[in-house]
Amino acid sequence: MRNLLLSAALIALPVASFSMVEMAMNTGGPGASAAQAASLGDMSPYETIVSDTQMLAKKGEFTAAEKRITDLETLWDKNAAKLRKADPSAWGMIDGAADKAFAALRTKSPDSKTVMQSLNGLQTALADPVPSEVGAVQKVAGIAVTDKTGHALPCEAMIGKVRDTLGGKTAPQAVSDLQAKALERCNADDDTRADAFSAQALAMLND
Repeated sequence: MRNLLLSAALIALPVASFSMVEMAMNTGGPGASAAQAASLGDMSPYETIVSDTQMLAKKGEFTAAEKRITDLETLWDKNAAKLRKADPSAWGMIDGAADKAFAALRTKSPDSKTVMQSLNGLQTALADPVPSEVGAVQKVAGIAVTDKTGHALPCEAMIGKVRDTLGGKTAPQAVSDLQAKALERCNADDDTRADAFSAQALAMLND
């Protein structure tokens, strides 16, 4: 969920599979859900859009439902930086739920059950964006690529870390290639693989 503006020319490179994924379990404390939700501010505008979308989907009006949920995407993207800064974990839970709803409604032939489940999940996340189960932090090459909920870190932030680590120096070719891949996948809203490429680049720079 973002409207990335990448000024750098993106190199079309095949997305390679990556390894070295390490799972580290972290237990989350029993936080107060209301406090977490409040940390993001007023979610009612988003909840209203989801309710409208649910009503349309129940009637099988998937084209109209997809158009309405796009209003949420636009509003969410507009406020993403502020919301993510306020509470990265809560933002990540809602962002992930929203992505599922978008995907369900934007398939060639939306499945009613899948659409309703994803919209219900999004509404629940908006009301209570706190994971009810223990999350997992994923690492690639020893570098964290998710938060404690298991949600991929913002790929822009990971790409920024690579740039900061370089500190204006010319990147080695291998690192440069990984940067290009990370940018390409980030531009495609594929945070998971973008983060993996950035993590591998960081690992090389830290060696």
